[in-house]
Amino acid sequence: QVQLVESGGGLVQAGRSLRLSCAASGDAFSDYNMGWFRQASGKDREFVAGINKSGGLATYGDSAKGRFTISRDNAKNTVYLQMNSLKPEDTAVYYCAADRIYVRLRSVESGIKYWGLGTQVTVSS
Repeated sequence: QVQLVESGGGLVQAGRSLRLSCAASGDAFSDYNMGWFRQASGKDREFVAGINKSGGLATYGDSAKGRFTISRDNAKNTVYLQMNSLKPEDTAVYYCAADRIYVRLRSVESGIKYWGLGTQVTVSS
């Protein structure tokens, strides 16, 4: 079992930056690949970024490429999402996810094992 708690969301102006954090507890953090997803109001949840257990491999959704960076600190049981050059269309609830199988973190439909409750990010124009 893994419990995930996101933090760092808030209201920010377009063009600014935010860093989200996701603190994990329970099973060994280094046993899990980690990911970030987001869901805007009225839209489906979409993949933002994923990182493997060691932190040596990261993948990004199209909306995140070039602006967002995922990282993890296994000593702190925490995964981060650094978001730069934010746009109003980045407004969404951002969710942290964990799974032992990396490819599952690319899709909501794949049956990801663990989810956090989300943190709201609002980008004003």
